[in-house]
This record gives sequence, C-alpha cells and structure tokens, in this order.
Amino acid sequence: MAPKSKSKKEQPPPSQSTPNPPNWPPLRPLTPSSDLTLELLLPNQIYLIPNFFTANLCKTYVSFLSSLPLTTTPGKPKKGEAVRVNDRFQIQDERFAESLWSGTALRELVISDGEEEQRSMKEIWGGEPLGLNGNIRVYRYSKGQFFAQHYDDSNTITFSSPSHPSQSARTTWTLLIYLTTCTGGETVFYPESTRGNRNPEPVSVAPVTGMALLHRHGDRCLLHEGAEVLDGEKWVLRSDLVVR
Repeated sequence: MAPKSKSKKEQPPPSQSTPNPPNWPPLRPLTPSSDLTLELLLPNQIYLIPNFFTANLCKTYVSFLSSLPLTTTPGKPKKGEAVRVNDRFQIQDERFAESLWSGTALRELVISDGEEEQRSMKEIWGGEPLGLNGNIRVYRYSKGQFFAQHYDDSNTITFSSPSHPSQSARTTWTLLIYLTTCTGGETVFYPESTRGNRNPEPVSVAPVTGMALLHRHGDRCLLHEGAEVLDGEKWVLRSDLVVR
C-alpha cells in the first residue's frame, strides 16, 4: 500500500554547464490536430494524448537529445528527496516551451472557447492556462534505472513567452512526452483511499512512443513513481502547464 506521507519530493536538478538553449529540431512532422484527443484516464488527475508526437519526430528527437550533455542523478538523495537513478538535462528555454504549446495541438486541446467550458477548464487546470514552463527537462532511463515514489511540487514562477509579457504565474500539471517505448518504465500512480474505495488499484501508464501524459501536481498530486526499466531506454521530454 502506498505511504501517505508527502515527504518524498522530486530532487532538484543538477546544474548544467550549457547556458544557451540547444538548437532543437523542428517540431514536424506532427499528427494533425483533428486526429488528436485529450483522453481522460483518471478524473481531475490524469490525461493522455496518444500520438502527440509522430514516430518519426520521436526518432529525430532521441537522436538529437543523445548528443546533449546529460548528467547522471546522484545515487544518494538528500533527506526528504526521492531516489532517482537516471540521466537528465535541463535548460531554460521559453521559445521552445512556446513551440510545444502553440506550435502543436496542445494549446487547442487544453483551452476551450465557450464561456462555460472555459470555467470548467479553469477548475480542471487550476486557473487560466497561459502556456508551458520554460524549464525544459530531458530524462533518459536506461535498463535498471527508475524514479522512486514521490510527489511533484507546484512552483510559483515569473512566466514569459514570445506571446505573453512577464507575469506572476504558477505550475499546476506535469507534462511528460514519451519519445520511446521500452519494457518496464511505467509511470505508476497511487490514488488515495476514499470512503467508497478503501484500497484503490494503482493506475499504470506504460511509455508509448509519441504519447503525452498530463498529471496534476502540487497539493493534489498523486503519489507516483517511474518503474524500473527492464529493457531498452525510456526517453522523456518534460515541462509543466502554467496558469495565471
């Protein structure tokens, strides 16, 4: 049974030696927005977007990301931090975040036009969505690597993008884009018990090439983990949904 304590947090990222954003490959080819859906997996907690990236785009990105200076996470985290064993890269890049948000179907899938639907969206996303966090993270999990049970924090940030002036904002949902399929490596969520269900089953999401996953973080974040990769490699792009 999953522990109830929220003491295990994600480790802060290691400092990077590359101050300038990399020259990201173009985000194409993309799946037409008409062929994409925001699929509800767990109410108010988890959404999936199958085929968010095409297989060819994922292949291009894995090849490119392999050339970046990834840093291996320390094996012994500080007190209160979850154990994570993987390689990662982090960069602040508002332009790439804007490309992921507006240059794909993500913005269209998250934001609705109708007034009533917008109210509903604000309830779901925790506020008016502005875009994605410019803090871009790249994760590579090789065979035997994993991320132990933890919670993702919400962060207050100064949000800016090519289409928005700087303003105070906060992150409310984690965005994961799986670039490969592997054996193992599932993202496993542990729903909290309720009066109607004292022992809910874990919700397991296997990495599928091109699939995006959105899950709520902050005070309402579910305990979750990245299961050990048993074969192959799990490559993930990560950002966060930002709301006003």
